[in-house]
Amino acid sequence: MIQLPFALSEYRTRLQAIRAEMARRNLDLLIVNDVANQHYITGYDGWSFYTPQVVLVPLADEEPVWIGRAMDAAGGLLTAWMKPENVVGFPEDHVQRADRHPMDWIAEWISRKGWGRGTIGIELEAYYYSPKAHARLTAGLPNATFQDADLLVNWIRSVKSEAEIDYLRKASRLAEAAVTAAYEVIAPGVRECDAIARIQAAQVAGSPDFAGDITALPPTILGGENASAPHVMWSDRRFGANETVALELAGVVRRYTAGLARTMQLGTMPTKVGDTSKAVLEGMEAVLATIKPGVTAEAVEASWRQVIQRYGLKKESRIGYSIGVAYPPDWGEHTISLRPGDKTVLQPGNVLHSILGMWMDGWGIEVSETILVTENGNETLTRFPRDIHVKC
Repeated sequence: MIQLPFALSEYRTRLQAIRAEMARRNLDLLIVNDVANQHYITGYDGWSFYTPQVVLVPLADEEPVWIGRAMDAAGGLLTAWMKPENVVGFPEDHVQRADRHPMDWIAEWISRKGWGRGTIGIELEAYYYSPKAHARLTAGLPNATFQDADLLVNWIRSVKSEAEIDYLRKASRLAEAAVTAAYEVIAPGVRECDAIARIQAAQVAGSPDFAGDITALPPTILGGENASAPHVMWSDRRFGANETVALELAGVVRRYTAGLARTMQLGTMPTKVGDTSKAVLEGMEAVLATIKPGVTAEAVEASWRQVIQRYGLKKESRIGYSIGVAYPPDWGEHTISLRPGDKTVLQPGNVLHSILGMWMDGWGIEVSETILVTENGNETLTRFPRDIHVKC
């Protein structure tokens, strides 16, 4: 029996919203390439997206159709909510062949279904949708007009239901467990890879009440000079005495991600680290005081910038983004960004990961929160002490 993450009524509500936007754009068919969007629409969950995989949403009131590799259609029958005939596998002889492509077969299937004419919306910025895949698909559907529908589904996803928020609350508990594990294991002489092993154990098995999933981004622990670069991976390097260690971790439940960044100090805290942390923590308070319905994303960033300018600091990158359901290689939703120029008006149900990182010359610190926009203000779903954790 299929154990769906949500009631069928929720999937139908999502489809109604997607089709309303399709109608507004005069789209007859939507081809969904983004793996997180595919999961959001159908419930399908599998590590099969290394071969071409699409979800088709017709404007007409029919079920969506998942199409992927034939051997993975069995996973669709176990995880997706649609009728079996709407979980379709392309033949194995189309997998990684030079003389044919899965999109050749998918285009032919779309034509046979009668969906090969009219205006087709397609996500052109999806991570696993290659230029060759697009060329073969469009060549196979010569009677269709294609329109970029990138982020159509993502913007609908940016407002969370109560059921989605419940998963995010659970994910927040796992994020807290991951940071707790990091605080316990990281010490001078400990290898980074051994710390990561403990952190990942907490991410997956951090609660007796629900399972953790793999995170869309791997755990990031940045010690010493590595902390000046926000996305360096771990190694067998050993933590040194008197290092500042930045942590960017997450918890994930049913693919819903809550991020949590914190900073550790091994040994005595240098004055420059302490002074910068004061600016960052005050900046987070300003961010939380600003986030509420009706406020723009750029106004949230401006509140942070006003604080750090008083400390003589500057940060060029954005300070947050919309977060929710996610698959590798990224957990952001690619919609709301807390940065100058983003005039998106926040509304209840938005969930933001605000990450305040200062990457300096040879060191860095990070503090973040996963924040729900509520009817009257906001709620931090991740609740963990923000001060730099000093471990002597």
